[in-house]
Amino acid sequence: MSDEDATIRLVLEGDVQAFRGLVEKYQGPVYRLARSIINDPVDAEDIAQDCFLAAFRNLASFDPAVGTFSVWLFVIVRNRCRNALKRRRPRSLDDTPEPFRMHRPSDALSEREWQHRFDLALSSLPIEQRTAFTLAEIEELAYETIAKIEDVPLGTVKSRIRRAKDKLRQILAITECEQ
Repeated sequence: MSDEDATIRLVLEGDVQAFRGLVEKYQGPVYRLARSIINDPVDAEDIAQDCFLAAFRNLASFDPAVGTFSVWLFVIVRNRCRNALKRRRPRSLDDTPEPFRMHRPSDALSEREWQHRFDLALSSLPIEQRTAFTLAEIEELAYETIAKIEDVPLGTVKSRIRRAKDKLRQILAITECEQ
């Protein structure tokens, strides 16, 4: 029995405080996934909290024979984020960030500017690509685990990640200005 399974058992037996350990372990990954899908830090915090509340309330439905706690939790995050996006207005094509150009190769973007550009580029991806990319590249989950979270074949996960990387490269392409 894993530590997580033991913690879950304690929570189900009435030790509500034991759930805190799961929250502390997964609060960063849950927030990062929500943030990458939603692209709004405040909404991502709200969704992350909502996901932990939902996980706590539905913990009895978690079945370790079916998958790991992290997969189960990330499915909750993905579903809550998709529901939140459905309630938002549809994105127009005008919201897609334009590729940026630097005037000289020696010019460098600050870390904050780069992160902002990356967030904009990531938010322009379709939700399926954004989710797969975040889980693979930021959370460093195995493709097989992502396939379980997304409930799609392994090949679909691979193609979503490849398409996401290609699109991000295209958006974030840095070219020299013509001289």
